[in-house]
Amino acid sequence: MTQTPTAHDGASLDGKPDQARAHFAVPAKHPMVSLLGSGDALLRVIEKSFPRADIHVRGNQVSAVGDAAEVALIQRLFDEMMLVLRTGQPMTEDAVERSIAMLRASDDGSADGGGETPAEVLTQNILSSRGRTIRPKTLNQKRYVDAIDKHTIVFGIGPAGTGKTYLAMAKAVQALQSKQVTRIILTRPAVEAGERLGFLPGTLYEKIDPYLRPLYDALHDMLDPDSIPKLMASGTIEVAPLAYMRGRTLNDAFIILDEAQNTNPEQMKMFLTRLGFDSKIVITGDVTQVDLPNGTKSGLRQVRDILDGVQDVHFSTLTSQDVVRHKLVGRIVDAYEQYDLRNESRDESRGEHRRGRNGK
Repeated sequence: MTQTPTAHDGASLDGKPDQARAHFAVPAKHPMVSLLGSGDALLRVIEKSFPRADIHVRGNQVSAVGDAAEVALIQRLFDEMMLVLRTGQPMTEDAVERSIAMLRASDDGSADGGGETPAEVLTQNILSSRGRTIRPKTLNQKRYVDAIDKHTIVFGIGPAGTGKTYLAMAKAVQALQSKQVTRIILTRPAVEAGERLGFLPGTLYEKIDPYLRPLYDALHDMLDPDSIPKLMASGTIEVAPLAYMRGRTLNDAFIILDEAQNTNPEQMKMFLTRLGFDSKIVITGDVTQVDLPNGTKSGLRQVRDILDGVQDVHFSTLTSQDVVRHKLVGRIVDAYEQYDLRNESRDESRGEHRRGRNGK
Protein backbone atom coordinates (compact mmCIF):
# COMPACT_ATOMS: atom_id res chain seq x y z
CA MET A 1 0.00 0.00 0.00
CA THR A 2 1.46 3.34 -0.98
CA GLN A 3 0.78 6.53 0.94
CA THR A 4 1.17 10.08 -0.32
CA PRO A 5 0.21 12.56 2.40
CA THR A 6 0.15 16.11 1.04
CA ALA A 7 -0.27 18.32 4.09
CA HIS A 8 0.81 17.75 7.69
CA ASP A 9 2.24 19.51 10.77
CA GLY A 10 -0.36 22.27 10.88
CA ALA A 11 -0.19 22.97 7.14
CA SER A 12 -3.24 24.32 5.36
CA LEU A 13 -5.28 22.34 2.86
CA ASP A 14 -8.06 24.18 0.99
CA GLY A 15 -7.62 27.11 3.37
CA LYS A 16 -8.32 25.01 6.49
CA PRO A 17 -5.69 24.76 9.23
CA ASP A 18 -4.53 21.38 10.55
CA GLN A 19 -5.93 19.57 7.52
CA ALA A 20 -4.23 16.71 5.71
CA ARG A 21 -4.73 14.36 2.80
CA ALA A 22 -3.54 10.77 2.47
CA HIS A 23 -3.74 8.48 -0.54
CA PHE A 24 -3.67 4.67 -0.57
CA ALA A 25 -3.24 2.39 -3.56
CA VAL A 26 -4.39 -1.16 -2.77
CA PRO A 27 -2.41 -3.88 -4.62
CA ALA A 28 -4.47 -5.63 -7.28
CA LYS A 29 -3.95 -9.04 -5.65
CA HIS A 30 -6.12 -7.91 -2.73
CA PRO A 31 -9.78 -7.52 -3.73
CA MET A 32 -11.24 -4.26 -2.42
CA VAL A 33 -14.06 -6.20 -0.77
CA SER A 34 -11.49 -7.77 1.60
CA LEU A 35 -10.43 -4.30 2.71
CA LEU A 36 -13.79 -2.52 2.69
CA GLY A 37 -16.06 -5.42 3.62
CA SER A 38 -19.15 -6.86 2.00
CA GLY A 39 -21.45 -3.97 1.12
CA ASP A 40 -18.71 -1.62 2.41
CA ALA A 41 -19.46 -2.71 5.99
CA LEU A 42 -15.84 -2.19 7.13
CA LEU A 43 -15.66 1.19 5.43
CA ARG A 44 -18.77 2.32 7.31
CA VAL A 45 -17.13 1.33 10.62
CA ILE A 46 -14.07 3.41 9.72
CA GLU A 47 -16.14 6.42 8.60
CA LYS A 48 -18.17 6.32 11.82
CA SER A 49 -14.98 6.15 13.90
CA PHE A 50 -13.34 9.11 12.13
CA PRO A 51 -16.07 11.74 11.77
CA ARG A 52 -13.59 14.57 11.16
CA ALA A 53 -12.25 13.00 7.95
CA ASP A 54 -13.77 12.33 4.53
CA ILE A 55 -12.84 8.95 3.04
CA HIS A 56 -13.33 8.34 -0.69
CA VAL A 57 -12.87 5.15 -2.72
CA ARG A 58 -12.36 4.97 -6.49
CA GLY A 59 -11.30 1.66 -7.99
CA ASN A 60 -8.39 0.42 -5.90
CA GLN A 61 -7.61 3.94 -4.70
CA VAL A 62 -8.55 5.17 -1.22
CA SER A 63 -8.09 8.76 -0.10
CA ALA A 64 -8.70 10.49 3.22
CA VAL A 65 -8.98 14.24 3.77
CA GLY A 66 -9.57 16.03 7.05
CA ASP A 67 -8.21 16.60 10.51
CA ALA A 68 -4.48 15.87 10.44
CA ALA A 69 -4.55 13.63 13.53
CA GLU A 70 -7.53 11.66 12.18
CA VAL A 71 -5.90 11.20 8.77
CA ALA A 72 -2.67 10.01 10.38
CA LEU A 73 -4.61 7.36 12.33
CA ILE A 74 -6.49 6.32 9.17
CA GLN A 75 -3.14 5.83 7.41
CA ARG A 76 -1.93 3.59 10.22
CA LEU A 77 -5.23 1.70 10.29
CA PHE A 78 -5.13 0.83 6.58
CA ASP A 79 -1.50 -0.26 6.97
CA GLU A 80 -2.44 -2.59 9.83
CA MET A 81 -5.45 -3.96 7.93
CA MET A 82 -3.25 -4.76 4.95
CA LEU A 83 -0.73 -6.54 7.18
CA VAL A 84 -3.53 -8.71 8.57
CA LEU A 85 -4.96 -9.43 5.10
CA ARG A 86 -1.52 -10.51 3.84
CA THR A 87 -1.55 -13.36 6.38
CA GLY A 88 -4.74 -14.67 4.77
CA GLN A 89 -6.85 -13.77 7.79
CA PRO A 90 -10.03 -11.83 6.94
CA MET A 91 -10.87 -8.53 8.60
CA THR A 92 -14.18 -8.26 10.44
CA GLU A 93 -16.12 -5.29 11.79
CA ASP A 94 -15.11 -6.29 15.31
CA ALA A 95 -11.43 -6.55 14.30
CA VAL A 96 -11.55 -3.09 12.69
CA GLU A 97 -13.15 -1.56 15.79
CA ARG A 98 -10.57 -3.18 18.05
CA SER A 99 -7.72 -2.06 15.77
CA ILE A 100 -8.97 1.53 15.94
CA ALA A 101 -9.20 1.34 19.74
CA MET A 102 -5.63 0.02 19.95
CA LEU A 103 -4.30 2.74 17.65
CA ARG A 104 -6.09 5.47 19.61
CA ALA A 105 -4.73 4.09 22.90
CA SER A 106 -1.22 4.02 21.46
CA ASP A 107 -1.63 7.55 20.09
CA ASP A 108 -2.76 9.07 23.39
CA GLY A 109 -0.08 7.28 25.41
CA SER A 110 -2.48 5.01 27.33
CA ALA A 111 -1.25 1.74 25.83
CA ASP A 112 1.07 1.11 28.79
CA GLY A 113 4.23 0.41 26.81
CA GLY A 114 4.97 -2.73 24.85
CA GLY A 115 4.53 -1.19 21.41
CA GLU A 116 2.37 -4.02 20.05
CA THR A 117 0.48 -3.20 16.86
CA PRO A 118 -3.05 -4.30 15.94
CA ALA A 119 -1.64 -6.63 13.27
CA GLU A 120 0.62 -8.31 15.84
CA VAL A 121 -2.32 -8.83 18.17
CA LEU A 122 -4.81 -10.06 15.58
CA THR A 123 -2.46 -12.46 13.78
CA GLN A 124 -1.00 -14.26 16.81
CA ASN A 125 -2.17 -17.85 16.42
CA ILE A 126 -2.50 -19.86 19.62
CA LEU A 127 -4.23 -23.01 18.44
CA SER A 128 -5.81 -24.28 15.22
CA SER A 129 -8.47 -26.93 15.58
CA ARG A 130 -11.31 -28.25 13.48
CA GLY A 131 -11.03 -25.54 10.85
CA ARG A 132 -10.81 -22.57 13.19
CA THR A 133 -7.93 -20.68 14.77
CA ILE A 134 -7.94 -19.29 18.31
CA ARG A 135 -6.23 -15.90 18.60
CA PRO A 136 -6.22 -12.99 21.05
CA LYS A 137 -8.55 -10.20 19.98
CA THR A 138 -7.34 -7.35 22.20
CA LEU A 139 -4.02 -5.98 23.39
CA ASN A 140 -4.62 -7.12 26.98
CA GLN A 141 -5.50 -10.60 25.75
CA LYS A 142 -2.22 -10.78 23.81
CA ARG A 143 -0.27 -9.66 26.87
CA TYR A 144 -2.10 -12.27 28.97
CA VAL A 145 -1.20 -15.01 26.47
CA ASP A 146 2.42 -13.81 26.30
CA ALA A 147 2.60 -13.82 30.13
CA ILE A 148 1.51 -17.47 30.17
CA ASP A 149 4.48 -18.26 27.92
CA LYS A 150 6.93 -16.34 30.12
CA HIS A 151 5.83 -17.14 33.68
CA THR A 152 5.19 -20.26 35.75
CA ILE A 153 2.13 -18.85 37.57
CA VAL A 154 -0.22 -16.39 35.89
CA PHE A 155 -3.39 -14.83 37.27
CA GLY A 156 -5.98 -13.72 34.70
CA ILE A 157 -8.37 -11.36 36.49
CA GLY A 158 -11.27 -9.65 34.76
CA PRO A 159 -15.00 -9.57 34.10
CA ALA A 160 -17.11 -12.14 32.29
CA GLY A 161 -16.55 -12.50 28.57
CA THR A 162 -12.91 -11.40 28.43
CA GLY A 163 -11.60 -14.82 27.34
CA LYS A 164 -9.64 -15.51 30.56
CA THR A 165 -10.45 -19.20 30.75
CA TYR A 166 -10.83 -19.86 27.02
CA LEU A 167 -7.37 -18.51 26.17
CA ALA A 168 -5.82 -20.38 29.10
CA MET A 169 -7.45 -23.59 27.85
CA ALA A 170 -6.09 -22.97 24.35
CA LYS A 171 -2.59 -22.51 25.78
CA ALA A 172 -2.99 -25.73 27.78
CA VAL A 173 -4.00 -27.73 24.70
CA GLN A 174 -1.15 -26.14 22.74
CA ALA A 175 1.32 -27.15 25.49
CA LEU A 176 -0.01 -30.72 25.50
CA GLN A 177 0.14 -31.06 21.71
CA SER A 178 3.70 -29.68 21.59
CA LYS A 179 4.73 -32.06 24.40
CA GLN A 180 5.69 -29.23 26.78
CA VAL A 181 3.56 -31.05 29.37
CA THR A 182 2.16 -34.56 29.59
CA ARG A 183 -1.24 -33.70 31.07
CA ILE A 184 -3.82 -30.97 31.58
CA ILE A 185 -5.60 -30.50 34.90
CA LEU A 186 -8.70 -28.31 34.97
CA THR A 187 -10.33 -27.46 38.28
CA ARG A 188 -12.99 -25.24 39.82
CA PRO A 189 -14.27 -24.68 43.35
CA ALA A 190 -17.71 -26.28 43.57
CA VAL A 191 -19.38 -23.20 45.03
CA GLU A 192 -22.03 -21.26 43.16
CA ALA A 193 -24.86 -18.95 44.16
CA GLY A 194 -25.09 -20.36 47.68
CA GLU A 195 -25.88 -23.93 46.58
CA ARG A 196 -24.25 -26.81 48.40
CA LEU A 197 -23.46 -30.09 46.68
CA GLY A 198 -24.91 -32.22 49.46
CA PHE A 199 -28.39 -30.84 48.85
CA LEU A 200 -28.35 -31.51 45.10
CA PRO A 201 -29.92 -34.71 43.73
CA GLY A 202 -27.99 -37.52 42.08
CA THR A 203 -24.62 -39.24 42.39
CA LEU A 204 -21.44 -37.36 43.30
CA TYR A 205 -20.51 -37.12 39.59
CA GLU A 206 -23.97 -35.76 38.71
CA LYS A 207 -23.68 -33.19 41.51
CA ILE A 208 -20.24 -32.03 40.41
CA ASP A 209 -20.79 -32.08 36.65
CA PRO A 210 -22.76 -28.79 36.30
CA TYR A 211 -19.92 -26.85 37.95
CA LEU A 212 -17.36 -28.29 35.54
CA ARG A 213 -19.49 -28.20 32.38
CA PRO A 214 -18.01 -24.90 31.04
CA LEU A 215 -14.57 -26.52 31.08
CA TYR A 216 -15.84 -29.50 29.10
CA ASP A 217 -17.49 -27.15 26.60
CA ALA A 218 -14.22 -25.31 25.98
CA LEU A 219 -12.38 -28.61 25.51
CA HIS A 220 -14.89 -29.67 22.87
CA ASP A 221 -14.11 -26.47 20.95
CA MET A 222 -10.39 -27.27 20.89
CA LEU A 223 -10.11 -31.04 20.54
CA ASP A 224 -11.77 -33.80 18.54
CA PRO A 225 -14.76 -34.71 20.75
CA ASP A 226 -14.13 -38.42 20.14
CA SER A 227 -10.62 -38.11 21.61
CA ILE A 228 -11.67 -36.41 24.86
CA PRO A 229 -13.07 -39.51 26.66
CA LYS A 230 -9.88 -41.43 25.79
CA LEU A 231 -7.65 -38.61 27.04
CA MET A 232 -9.66 -38.41 30.25
CA ALA A 233 -9.65 -42.17 30.77
CA SER A 234 -5.85 -42.22 30.43
CA GLY A 235 -5.45 -39.28 32.85
CA THR A 236 -3.97 -37.03 30.15
CA ILE A 237 -6.83 -34.61 30.81
CA GLU A 238 -8.36 -34.35 34.26
CA VAL A 239 -11.39 -32.22 35.12
CA ALA A 240 -12.10 -32.19 38.85
CA PRO A 241 -13.34 -29.99 41.71
CA LEU A 242 -10.72 -28.06 43.66
CA ALA A 243 -11.15 -30.27 46.73
CA TYR A 244 -9.64 -33.17 44.73
CA MET A 245 -6.30 -31.30 44.50
CA ARG A 246 -5.57 -31.49 48.24
CA GLY A 247 -2.50 -33.55 49.18
CA ARG A 248 -1.21 -33.87 45.60
CA THR A 249 1.96 -32.67 43.86
CA LEU A 250 1.29 -31.88 40.22
CA ASN A 251 4.35 -32.45 38.04
CA ASP A 252 4.72 -31.97 34.27
CA ALA A 253 1.22 -30.51 33.98
CA PHE A 254 -0.63 -27.44 32.76
CA ILE A 255 -3.05 -26.64 35.58
CA ILE A 256 -5.95 -24.20 35.33
CA LEU A 257 -7.99 -23.03 38.32
CA ASP A 258 -11.17 -21.38 37.02
CA GLU A 259 -13.65 -19.22 38.99
CA ALA A 260 -10.89 -18.62 41.54
CA GLN A 261 -12.82 -15.78 43.18
CA ASN A 262 -14.82 -18.54 44.88
CA THR A 263 -11.80 -19.92 46.73
CA ASN A 264 -11.19 -18.91 50.31
CA PRO A 265 -7.61 -17.95 51.35
CA GLU A 266 -6.85 -21.46 52.66
CA GLN A 267 -7.97 -23.09 49.40
CA MET A 268 -5.91 -20.66 47.33
CA LYS A 269 -2.79 -21.43 49.36
CA MET A 270 -3.49 -25.16 49.11
CA PHE A 271 -3.85 -24.95 45.33
CA LEU A 272 -0.74 -22.84 44.74
CA THR A 273 1.38 -25.22 46.79
CA ARG A 274 0.36 -28.17 44.54
CA LEU A 275 2.83 -26.86 41.93
CA GLY A 276 5.37 -29.50 40.95
CA PHE A 277 8.33 -29.63 38.58
CA ASP A 278 7.93 -28.66 34.89
CA SER A 279 4.39 -27.45 35.51
CA LYS A 280 2.54 -24.24 34.79
CA ILE A 281 -0.45 -22.76 36.62
CA VAL A 282 -3.03 -20.31 35.29
CA ILE A 283 -5.63 -18.97 37.73
CA THR A 284 -8.66 -17.11 36.38
CA GLY A 285 -11.47 -15.26 38.07
CA ASP A 286 -13.67 -12.20 38.38
CA VAL A 287 -13.40 -10.50 41.77
CA THR A 288 -16.74 -8.72 41.18
CA GLN A 289 -18.67 -12.04 41.12
CA VAL A 290 -17.86 -13.76 44.39
CA ASP A 291 -20.38 -16.45 45.40
CA LEU A 292 -18.84 -17.34 48.77
CA PRO A 293 -21.02 -17.25 51.91
CA ASN A 294 -21.25 -13.87 53.64
CA GLY A 295 -18.17 -13.09 55.67
CA THR A 296 -15.88 -15.47 53.76
CA LYS A 297 -12.90 -13.68 52.24
CA SER A 298 -12.06 -14.41 48.59
CA GLY A 299 -8.64 -15.99 48.13
CA LEU A 300 -8.33 -14.31 44.73
CA ARG A 301 -8.85 -10.85 46.22
CA GLN A 302 -6.23 -11.49 48.89
CA VAL A 303 -3.55 -13.26 46.84
CA ARG A 304 -2.42 -10.20 44.90
CA ASP A 305 -1.35 -8.47 48.10
CA ILE A 306 0.51 -11.61 49.18
CA LEU A 307 2.30 -12.50 45.93
CA ASP A 308 2.79 -9.05 44.38
CA GLY A 309 6.48 -8.80 43.46
CA VAL A 310 7.19 -12.54 43.77
CA GLN A 311 9.44 -13.64 40.91
CA ASP A 312 7.85 -15.75 38.13
CA VAL A 313 4.32 -14.85 39.25
CA HIS A 314 2.38 -12.50 36.96
CA PHE A 315 -0.99 -10.77 37.32
CA SER A 316 -2.84 -9.94 34.07
CA THR A 317 -5.80 -7.60 34.34
CA LEU A 318 -8.56 -7.62 31.71
CA THR A 319 -11.31 -4.99 31.55
CA SER A 320 -14.64 -4.33 29.88
CA GLN A 321 -12.65 -3.24 26.80
CA ASP A 322 -11.50 -6.85 26.44
CA VAL A 323 -14.99 -8.39 26.43
CA VAL A 324 -15.32 -10.51 23.28
CA ARG A 325 -18.96 -11.45 23.68
CA HIS A 326 -21.89 -9.30 22.56
CA LYS A 327 -21.05 -5.58 22.77
CA LEU A 328 -23.79 -5.16 25.36
CA VAL A 329 -21.82 -7.34 27.80
CA GLY A 330 -19.05 -4.73 27.95
CA ARG A 331 -21.61 -1.99 28.57
CA ILE A 332 -23.22 -4.06 31.34
CA VAL A 333 -19.82 -4.57 33.01
CA ASP A 334 -19.15 -0.82 32.84
CA ALA A 335 -22.60 -0.01 34.24
CA TYR A 336 -22.06 -2.30 37.23
CA GLU A 337 -18.62 -0.79 37.89
CA GLN A 338 -20.10 2.72 37.86
CA TYR A 339 -22.91 1.60 40.17
CA ASP A 340 -20.40 0.11 42.64
CA LEU A 341 -18.31 3.28 42.55
CA ARG A 342 -21.36 5.45 43.25
CA ASN A 343 -22.36 3.25 46.18
CA GLU A 344 -18.84 3.27 47.62
CA SER A 345 -18.72 7.06 47.35
CA ARG A 346 -22.16 7.35 48.98
CA ASP A 347 -21.15 5.01 51.83
CA GLU A 348 -17.96 7.01 52.44
CA SER A 349 -19.95 10.26 52.53
CA ARG A 350 -22.40 8.80 55.05
CA GLY A 351 -19.53 7.58 57.21
CA GLU A 352 -17.88 11.00 57.21
CA HIS A 353 -21.24 12.63 58.05
CA ARG A 354 -21.75 10.30 61.02
CA ARG A 355 -18.23 10.92 62.29
CA GLY A 356 -18.73 14.68 62.00
CA ARG A 357 -22.04 14.53 63.82
CA ASN A 358 -20.46 12.54 66.64
CA GLY A 359 -17.61 15.02 66.89
CA LYS A 360 -14.99 12.46 65.84
